[in-house]
Amino acid sequence: MPVQKIIIEDFLKLAKQYPVLDVRSPGEYKHAHILHAYSLPLFTDDERKQVGTAYKQQNRETAIKIGLDFFAIKMRDMVEEAERITTDFSTLNNQQPSKNIIVHCWRGGMRSAAVAWLLDMYGFKVYQLTGGYKAYRKWVLSQFEKDYNFNIVGGYTGSGKTLLLHELANRGNTIIDLEGLANHKGSAFGALENIPQPGQEMFENMLAEKLFTASDGLKNKTGIANNKPLPVIFIEDESQRIGNLQIPMQLWYKMRKAPVFFIDIPFEQRLNYITDEYGKLKKEKLQEAILRIQKRLGGLETKNAIKFLEEDNIKECFRILLSYYDRWYNKGLQNRENLSLLLNKIPCAGVDTAINTQKLLSCNTVSA
Repeated sequence: MPVQKIIIEDFLKLAKQYPVLDVRSPGEYKHAHILHAYSLPLFTDDERKQVGTAYKQQNRETAIKIGLDFFAIKMRDMVEEAERITTDFSTLNNQQPSKNIIVHCWRGGMRSAAVAWLLDMYGFKVYQLTGGYKAYRKWVLSQFEKDYNFNIVGGYTGSGKTLLLHELANRGNTIIDLEGLANHKGSAFGALENIPQPGQEMFENMLAEKLFTASDGLKNKTGIANNKPLPVIFIEDESQRIGNLQIPMQLWYKMRKAPVFFIDIPFEQRLNYITDEYGKLKKEKLQEAILRIQKRLGGLETKNAIKFLEEDNIKECFRILLSYYDRWYNKGLQNRENLSLLLNKIPCAGVDTAINTQKLLSCNTVSA
């Protein structure tokens, strides 16, 4: 069968059924890629540079000939790798073996066309994404402009909001864990586990996919699914920046207009919680984190926090830091339009995930 070109809407459906091959260079793939796509580069980074230079400085025909020299010696390896990928994909998804496969490059041009031709000739049923990764990115950015039915899970630092969010998911509710996607806990201590954050573009790709799935995007193109309101999505209250990443501005503005369910836990209970959570970390790492916020924390408070840290008085060190984060969170909370209409405080005695989740769900203003 001939290669079938597909638009982004059809791609989103088929990508759940068949493996996606990204034939861009390794550097392009590493920078950012379609979620769950496999890398099957037609050119190395250096080869891509050579072809591009020839195209710009000489002509299209010369560039194609150089590209063919690189392609010719890889054909068998690419076919065998595509076979391995389809087998692994079928096994991973408990499917019958299939030779259906999706191919894309940057703009749906010559690179994906060449690989699609090869795989089609070998016997694969090949779908080629029209517009390539560039079309996918346009779709990603469009997801941040849509309307969503958010319920914001709020609360000061140390309220166990992330644990509560996942308990909501365990009880069958739809959530998006922004900090999980960002590999960061949203504070100066967020990156202490040495897990690298994704790049901004990759973060956006993952977030768009989560939003699309959470809002039942395949069915819900107009904002109303089957004449029902938009699905409820629980999402944690965040500042726009999470570590080195930013929540897309259009989406963050929508979050700021959504109802906030504030888990209101006494200061001392939260202090005990974060002391247990972060108190085991190495002193030098904690000190580095404190120094990262010293301009906003202030010279005296920074000095006192480090002094307590050096004396192994972790709790008093964290008391200073928690007071600081409370002030900053409250500033962001108050800086909302119509806060009195959005804010729902839920008094909680301590950081008990099961009890606090039930209290939140029992709040009669939670969207259903």
